[in-house]
Amino acid sequence: MKLLSIAVPCFNSASYMSRSVESLLPGGDTVEIIVVDDCSTDGTFAIARRYEETYPGIVRAIHREANGGHGAAVMTGLKNARGIYFKVVDSDDWVNREAYEKVLSLLQTFKGPEQGLDMVLSNFVYEKQGVSRKKVMRYTNVIPENRVFTWNDCGHFHTGTYILMHSIIYRTKMLVDCGLQLPEHTFYVDNIFAFYPLPYVKRMYYLNVDFYRYFIGRGDQSVQENVMIKRIDQQLKVNYLMADDYKAALPLMKENRRLVKYMYKYLEIITSVSTIMLFLAGSNEALEKKRLLWEYIKEKDVHTWRKMRSRFMGFMMNLHGNFSRILCVGTYRLVQKIYGFN
Repeated sequence: MKLLSIAVPCFNSASYMSRSVESLLPGGDTVEIIVVDDCSTDGTFAIARRYEETYPGIVRAIHREANGGHGAAVMTGLKNARGIYFKVVDSDDWVNREAYEKVLSLLQTFKGPEQGLDMVLSNFVYEKQGVSRKKVMRYTNVIPENRVFTWNDCGHFHTGTYILMHSIIYRTKMLVDCGLQLPEHTFYVDNIFAFYPLPYVKRMYYLNVDFYRYFIGRGDQSVQENVMIKRIDQQLKVNYLMADDYKAALPLMKENRRLVKYMYKYLEIITSVSTIMLFLAGSNEALEKKRLLWEYIKEKDVHTWRKMRSRFMGFMMNLHGNFSRILCVGTYRLVQKIYGFN
């Protein structure tokens, strides 16, 4: 059995995927790199096959006959994973070699069935094109370092310090057993990947190393603002699913108030992003979609809706008129500048 399975979802990634795969190869025989080609048309699968032939037993090339989107590619990787642990590295991202070695050493320490970890967290770096000073997402002063911990040991996650897919390595069996499903033909499912499994995570470990390098700069990336506005229905689909997941998870978290608080804040952030993108779209149709989103959250769990509405941004997002929209968008721009996302 491999120590770590790494899924690399690819779609028309021929021009940049090599940097991602090359950064993962130093893991050697302890890892398997599952390159999932999501029915590309640009030679992506041919590149994946060359890596498989050059590094047999380390690289596996899987071709999906029908395009299913990022979530389908991740799920294909998980379905084929043979490692104790599982991570996703997108085809335009890469990992730091020194940090990689430390991560693998940690996983080796916790590979036994009785001492396994459900989730390992590390830092990630926003590799934003054209920006010389790179923003690093760290979790110091929020979660304990260099020891096994539980949700009860966590502090308050401030804005901009949330757990994202780039931070996470899951225990493969836990991820399969919890029933994770990611919808097809939908962007932004990385939020579900970093949200749905959390009530099933019991044992965690934080390694304070800058492991994952998250590239931002391609004009067609899903996180670009103009792209998000065009794909707002996919963002909303993820938002609705997260509202469902949060409501369903509440009975699992009765005695875990810190996890409830964290998942609530994550849902609140995603709802705020959806609302801001709808404000930026500006059409009457977009404003109606905003109303329907907040109405859905109210119907799903009125307590959650009231809590969101009681906060300043939630209150402003639900006022009518241009002033509230301008204020909300301005606040979003400020947070965007501080934390360096998009």
